[in-house]
Amino acid sequence: MTTLVAPGHPVNSWAYSEDIPGSRCGPEDGPGWPRPYVVLQEEEIWRELRFLAKPQSTQFDAAKGWRADCVNFQPSPTTKTQDRYVVKQLEINGKQWLLSGVFDGHLGDVTVDHVSKHLPIIVGEFLQHAFDNDRSRLNDPAFISDCFSRSILAFDEAIAGDVLDLFGGLEGLSNYTDRQIRDIINHPKNYVKARLNMYGSTALVALVDDTHENLWVANLGDCQAILVSPKGTDEWDIRVLTDAHNGDNEDEVERVRREHANEPECVIDRRVLGALHPFRSLGDTPFKQPPEFTRRILYNLLPGFHDTSPWEEFLVRNRTPPYISAQPEITHVSLNEIDSHSTVSNAESASSSSSPSLPRFLILSSDGFTDLCSNEGQQRIISDWARSVVSMQSTTNESESCIDRTNINNILPMSPVTSSFSQSPLSSSPTSSPSTPGYESRNMALRLLRRALGGDDQASVSRVLTLDMDVAWIDDTSIVVQTL
Repeated sequence: MTTLVAPGHPVNSWAYSEDIPGSRCGPEDGPGWPRPYVVLQEEEIWRELRFLAKPQSTQFDAAKGWRADCVNFQPSPTTKTQDRYVVKQLEINGKQWLLSGVFDGHLGDVTVDHVSKHLPIIVGEFLQHAFDNDRSRLNDPAFISDCFSRSILAFDEAIAGDVLDLFGGLEGLSNYTDRQIRDIINHPKNYVKARLNMYGSTALVALVDDTHENLWVANLGDCQAILVSPKGTDEWDIRVLTDAHNGDNEDEVERVRREHANEPECVIDRRVLGALHPFRSLGDTPFKQPPEFTRRILYNLLPGFHDTSPWEEFLVRNRTPPYISAQPEITHVSLNEIDSHSTVSNAESASSSSSPSLPRFLILSSDGFTDLCSNEGQQRIISDWARSVVSMQSTTNESESCIDRTNINNILPMSPVTSSFSQSPLSSSPTSSPSTPGYESRNMALRLLRRALGGDDQASVSRVLTLDMDVAWIDDTSIVVQTL
């Protein structure tokens, strides 16, 4: 059994399934409960979190405090995360727009890798094309929303379209034998694009214009965007900007049933065709094209399918595709309006408590974070985290009353670069110096992750980090925290 419990570390305690946050673990997950774990000390917790979550930071504008901190976390040593995130600048007519995103892959990581690398490029190209055609429209938030939506739809259409073009469309497949199809799609130049159709990914993408006056969020699936704005001395307005497009959302279930009114098996057990939990995604071509696409193209991909019965279980229900939608839900937020409301709130608060203005945060996360928060409650976890971040003592030499606390860099400067580990720092032979500091992290996303795992409760955090179990005990969790 592979385990994070290192030789020489005593097994301090035992965990039951109900001690693990989220819904991934249950008593039914095989025998062995309670399971051993190591209670880590504070320095060890931060070291292990850094190793497992690999925190990254991107500074967009240090003077204005615009930056993004990110993590991608999966503590099980036998499980490869299928979450991805992206943070980058898009140059639109010589001006810098900001794009950030979180993507949650399923069935495999081929499609989610493709999405995270290439979708930002397509979004940028659509925006630049829009500017070239009509410069004035970039000042129209509704036009940008439409452009944003069309770029994502076009990206998804190309996943299946690029393969069908090899055969003259779906109807052209009848002109080819299976042997001919096999030779074409397994050619090196076609193989990768064909494999993209076997898997899928949710997508949550945020776009901020060059003036930092507007925010757009595009959502497909069950990742989540949350805007966190200061309301006063110790209060935060926590606004969820997205809906979950999965079987837990009655509106999504009803939408699919309405679109396939004469097909009682279009949704079974809150899954599309009884198989897939997300109701909107990129890829997932077997749910968007007729069964012929899967049987003639995907079944002929090497190394082949030894057992197609799991696919056939839902393909026999595929009568009038598409069942999975690639239509994103676009949310626009005027940041200027939030600024004016926040100013009033802070002014009222300052009259009695001299409260300074504070930063505003955008949190993008995969559904693993939502799951981690399910027991304690997301509002409480995020509020506690935000208060903790802004209450950090400034590292500047200025007096606290003179510091601009709207700039996150004056409160929580980016962490210095540390040595990286190729093994867990709890293992017997770390490749970095054992003196690598285990200081408290300045990465906003890593601090939020720790709060969701248990915060200051070292035993709770240690349980998630060091549980001795063969399979993943929590869902993959990606978080991007961006200051606006």
